[in-house]
Formats: sequence, C-alpha cells, structure tokens
Amino acid sequence: MKTLYQLSSEITRLTNLIETRYPELYIFLDEDPITLPSMAHIEIDTTILKEYIQSLKQMLKRYLHTHKK
Repeated sequence: MKTLYQLSSEITRLTNLIETRYPELYIFLDEDPITLPSMAHIEIDTTILKEYIQSLKQMLKRYLHTHKK
C-alpha cells in the first residue's frame, strides 16, 4: 500500500507532466469535476488521493486519445 507521501509525489509528477508536455490541458485541472475535497477540516486519506490520481490519469488518457498527432 502506498503512503500519503508516495501518493502526493505521484500527483506532483502527473501534474508536472501535464503542465510541461500538455500546457493546453493543464489549464483545465481547476475545472476537473473530480478534485480534492475543498471542505474545511477534511481529512485527506489514501483513498481520496488514489481517486484523484485516477482522475488525472483518465483526463490525460482522454486527452491523448482525442488529440492524436
């Protein structure tokens, strides 16, 4: 099982990848309907981070599928 630190690192890696290779996609990250909870005092756990990672991967996959060169 991955730790919170490992999952956070993976999120950082994915967002950096999107930002550097697909800047046109990066601007939509704030508009992603599946985002990290924004409620006050929410406890972030591995499940929430895993779901966010999956949403980032799906967004990137859909983008690459629809924008093949």
